[in-house]
Amino acid sequence: MTDKFVVGFDGSEAAQRALDFALERASAQGATVIIAHVLEWSPYSFLTPTEIEERHKRRTEELDRAEKSLIAPAKAAVEGRGVPVETVLRYGHIADTLCDVAKKQNAAQLFIGRNGHSPFGSRVFGSVAGSLVQTAPVPCTIVP
Repeated sequence: MTDKFVVGFDGSEAAQRALDFALERASAQGATVIIAHVLEWSPYSFLTPTEIEERHKRRTEELDRAEKSLIAPAKAAVEGRGVPVETVLRYGHIADTLCDVAKKQNAAQLFIGRNGHSPFGSRVFGSVAGSLVQTAPVPCTIVP
């Protein structure tokens, strides 16, 4: 069995609860926690060559900003807890990308926080949690 847990992290209170929960489990099991942040991006846009160049620059800036303002502080905040921590930052559909990260990292489990949208809102707008429960390649824990 692998010793890696992937935590979907977006900086929200729900994501922090999921990270804390995963860290507790990782500490008890001697596992590594991988903090994964996914920036939503759709490849289905019709863009001019100039827009493509600008988009690439914007994506690079967004990745850098996410690393500095979200991932690095999250990692620094948990490094003293005795659990090895790695980070992953990707573009894509959140649920699909988290599944891909779990596969590539050979993770044992995925953790995400529930954001509290109403059942109606989740049905209308979709739900990362709902998608992961159906498609995750490993067990998925949704932390309330």
